[in-house]
Amino acid sequence: MIDKTQDALTWVKQRGIGALAEKMGIEFLEFSVERAVARMPVEGNTQPAMLLHGGAYVVLGESLGSMAANLFAGEGRLAVGIEINATHTRSATSGYVTGVCTPIHLGRTLTTHEIAVTDDQGRRCSTIRITNLVKELRPQVSGA
Repeated sequence: MIDKTQDALTWVKQRGIGALAEKMGIEFLEFSVERAVARMPVEGNTQPAMLLHGGAYVVLGESLGSMAANLFAGEGRLAVGIEINATHTRSATSGYVTGVCTPIHLGRTLTTHEIAVTDDQGRRCSTIRITNLVKELRPQVSGA
């Protein structure tokens, strides 16, 4: 984990959220090992029927879950997604959706997070679960 004195939102900004999340307009609002929150605009992320695309919910969920797993993993380790699923229960058509990510399991080699995505009225639109594998990074060997 990062040093407790370091602001985790600053860690996210320094690390970056990835090109896809940036293109989709995802904005992190709160970030810690225990709870991560981000929002995403509906506009620009819709399917032809003008509903938020199901894959957009999953991108928001994976962005939150993967970043939270990497914060937990800490320096010298990397968390990579190995399984994700989503159940969409409502369609968002305007405004923003907000994802709240909480850990279900934080283990030595596996993490599992649940992400509840709601619309501006607080109605749940999607529930996403992601499992990440936590790996040790191999030291870089400088070549001659």
